[in-house]
Amino acid sequence: MFVPAALGGLFVVTPLLAILLKIDWTNFVPLVTSESARTALMLSLRTAAISTLLCIVFGVPMAMVLSRTNFPGLSMLRALVLLPLVLPPVVGGIALLYTFGRLGLLGGYLEGWGLSIAFSTTAVVLAQTFVSLPFLVVSLEGALRSSGREYETVASTLGARPTTVLRRVTIPLVLPGLVSGSVLAFARALGEFGATLTFAGSLEGVTRTLPLEIYLQRETDADAAVALSLLLIVVAAVVVLAARGRRVAGAL
Repeated sequence: MFVPAALGGLFVVTPLLAILLKIDWTNFVPLVTSESARTALMLSLRTAAISTLLCIVFGVPMAMVLSRTNFPGLSMLRALVLLPLVLPPVVGGIALLYTFGRLGLLGGYLEGWGLSIAFSTTAVVLAQTFVSLPFLVVSLEGALRSSGREYETVASTLGARPTTVLRRVTIPLVLPGLVSGSVLAFARALGEFGATLTFAGSLEGVTRTLPLEIYLQRETDADAAVALSLLLIVVAAVVVLAARGRRVAGAL
């Protein structure tokens, strides 16, 4: 097993090494601290954080329904919830555009109320949430199924209200799964490109996130694109390592 494991590890590490070897280190700091780079990074972090919060708000109830209930059509519901995992992001962007765009299914009504969503920062958040939500639901549903219902049942028989059971029993039991799902959702949102470009466009300071900035820089300044790619990798790695550190600390 070590041989295929080593080959798989090389397959992941080698492209990252190639980026390190390609970087113009003498100009690295100016490249990643330019005005456009800083604006894109801050927009990415802000929208990814908001979309992760939305994933938690909607994903926790969805995972609870999928793991704690049983009704006809549950398998179909689960398949629809997880569909964005395999759906091409650009298709997701088109679906969002025809839903919330000016002539979309809901966009026409929203425009009548003075709410324009497409090609705005809100569109970035919605696109990121659309592609990230299944990651949190999958992680949390697995944690809920593995934790069982015994402690929840005991708490209910002792007179605890459903909200109390959720807050004092269920959430603490599945907290590692919730943290893992939130980290995955944040990382996916941070790297989202296709749905964002299709639904939100690329307006500097409004919808141009760091992945879009990297794509545009690749056409005009390859050194800047490589430097920003490394910056995005570092930010994602820091988020994952920080979350893992919190999980370890919580276990201890």
